Amino acid sequence: MFEHVEIYPGDPILSLMEDYQKDPRTEKVNLSIGFYYDEHGNVPVLESVKKAKSILDTRTQEPNLYLPMDGLPSFRKQVQQYLFGEADAEHGERIVTLQTVGGSGAIRVGADFLKRYYPDAEVWISDPTWDNHHAIFKGAGFEVQRYPYLKEDGRQINFEGLIATFESLPANTIVLLHACCHNPTGLDLAPGQWDALFSLFARRSLIPFLDAAYLGLGEGLAKDSYAIRALAGSGITGLVSNSFSKVFSLYGERVGSLSVICQSSVIAGRVAGQLKGTVRTNYSNPPRFGAELVSIILGEPSLRTAWLAELERMRQRMVDMRHALYDEIKTLKPYSKVEYLVTQSGMFSYSGLTADAVDRIREKHGIYFIRNGRICIAGLNALNVSRVAIAIASES
Repeated sequence: MFEHVEIYPGDPILSLMEDYQKDPRTEKVNLSIGFYYDEHGNVPVLESVKKAKSILDTRTQEPNLYLPMDGLPSFRKQVQQYLFGEADAEHGERIVTLQTVGGSGAIRVGADFLKRYYPDAEVWISDPTWDNHHAIFKGAGFEVQRYPYLKEDGRQINFEGLIATFESLPANTIVLLHACCHNPTGLDLAPGQWDALFSLFARRSLIPFLDAAYLGLGEGLAKDSYAIRALAGSGITGLVSNSFSKVFSLYGERVGSLSVICQSSVIAGRVAGQLKGTVRTNYSNPPRFGAELVSIILGEPSLRTAWLAELERMRQRMVDMRHALYDEIKTLKPYSKVEYLVTQSGMFSYSGLTADAVDRIREKHGIYFIRNGRICIAGLNALNVSRVAIAIASES
């Protein structure tokens, strides 16, 4: 039995992490996986999260029962308000939000739901994108295609190409878009471009699926949320997956959400029921602890304010590291074309380094990038930025 089971090649990012852990060099640098590290190279526990844990500990101990299929009610309410802001007050009755097992779980639940009701649709994802996007939708049974995201120079969004591609797609095609902090490129659409896309989607009856894993880590929470809130106000149907792993540093708690913006409250009610059915046949119900922490922080004004300040410090530290790396490389090699470091935003930069160059940097310098050239800016700090600059300058 099972002789026909093939070898799993592994996830390229997680496999690289395993190689990093085995590397005996003391000055090795991990700029691969999307963790936020503080200035000391540690994954932080946020002070707002510590306070939320203290509040949770003081509450009356209750039996640790299953959550509802759609998650903790207070979490769902707080998250919908957090994601949609004023748009929730205006359009909230036609938005469904459920708690999911991380952002990946949100995408999978959304994919399974869409496959049931649009079985012949294709899914289009950006080229490039996070590898798991393709795997999740393919795993749900979809044919997955790629739309061009970058111009030939790899430094600018090919907006004309986006428009031309989307104009050619049949009705009910599902289009995955990064709400902000595009992974891996760090290049995001401007508000006017989002508006133009949603107008096109309405005219062509396309279904946008926004993935939001880094809200607040790009241009700040308000600007990073523009696409989500504009989608809610556009009058079209769409989906939003969201993760709290990075912005709350709650990776292991797997706290995420899926929101579906519907045409009416009546449709929203039916969608809510079918989403619960989708969850029931997948993981039955989500975990409790992380959702309770997020709910407390978003619901307590003082804690929310404290968390927003921590989030902004995280964002600003990455901005500072971008400029520090840029300055170091320019000092070493003045004609290096590394402007991308300061024009891109968010957790990642798309360096344009070839896979061979990435391999050489890892072997010679002990610095780990993803082989597509993506750099995790959050892994930089004052102690390693010079070494990383030397490595990149040697290949650029």
